Amino acid sequence: MRVREWVTGVRRVRAGAALAALLTGAVALAPGTAVAGAPGAGTPVCQVRDDRLKELSGMVATDTGYVVVNDGSDDEARRRIFFLDQRCAVVRTVAYPSRPRDTEDLAIGRDGTIWVADIGDNDRSRPTVAIWRLAPGRDKPVLYRLAYPDRPHDAEALLLDADDRPLIITKGGSGTVFLYAPTAALRPTATTALASVGQVTLPTTSTSNPFSFLGRGVITGAASAPDGRRVVLRSYADAFEYDVPDGDVVAALTSGTPRITPLPDEPQGESITYSRDGRSLLTVSESANQPPGTRPAILRYPATAATATAVRPTDSVDAVAPTAARPAAEKVGGAGDLTWPLAAGAGALLALFGLAGVLRWRHTARR
Repeated sequence: MRVREWVTGVRRVRAGAALAALLTGAVALAPGTAVAGAPGAGTPVCQVRDDRLKELSGMVATDTGYVVVNDGSDDEARRRIFFLDQRCAVVRTVAYPSRPRDTEDLAIGRDGTIWVADIGDNDRSRPTVAIWRLAPGRDKPVLYRLAYPDRPHDAEALLLDADDRPLIITKGGSGTVFLYAPTAALRPTATTALASVGQVTLPTTSTSNPFSFLGRGVITGAASAPDGRRVVLRSYADAFEYDVPDGDVVAALTSGTPRITPLPDEPQGESITYSRDGRSLLTVSESANQPPGTRPAILRYPATAATATAVRPTDSVDAVAPTAARPAAEKVGGAGDLTWPLAAGAGALLALFGLAGVLRWRHTARR
């Protein structure tokens, strides 16, 4: 039943996009949409073949390989922090001292400390969220609880600022996400209050992904470059890379102009990290709901300004790519063109039903 609900949801999302294309005669974009450039598939680095790693939701790169986590799972064997070598083979696991709720992302501190973001909340019902901190050489992560100041949020992305203060980025849904940070030093015996520290409006792209336009408006992962001078947010479709010239991550995200690297058609891309030399972006997708025998693979994308296009959220398509250089499907309709709103509305209705099916499946699977 769970697999059927997920598949039905994805089909409805795709049906919405197909209906929009049928009504317009092309995959038209709304006025003000920004195209990030021609998508290119990532280069495979290695394949994750361990059967416990099918719901990968967070990843960081280390000097010897990678660290990964699954999102919420009923299987105890999957509720661990997994250390991989450079060939993606599991060489070590660390168990949690108590059961996490929904681990969604990883970050790595300057001293090698691993931070696990237990912040997923599909139903937006958790009174607190949590972060687990695993110090180098230790075999038991420490739990810190945090509480939002306003209401519960679903979140899947974690960053560390220049002082290794955790920064939670909500998942969003309409292209705007919110940033929250602790108001005091974390203590394992207390619940620390979070404060809202800003919001980010994502540029709109046309990158193909299994969830159509809905997949382009949510944030599913984040990472900091090893030198701390860049951070990246990812959606199901794209990576948005921001420069952090003065160490202020919040200012970079809320006022900076991102470079966009398309991450086309990853099955369910929720993880991103930088390579240790900072020259590449590395991603990995969930594979639990893919055809039998499908294995997740770590993919590499260049992390340079030369391979991505910088756009502001209000830039138009023509500011990024000449009309003659892009397909007719990406051209923007005029002010009097009512075809796009009609198609988008019909497609959105089906897509929203589809997304509801996907989220219902994920929630059911995590009970």
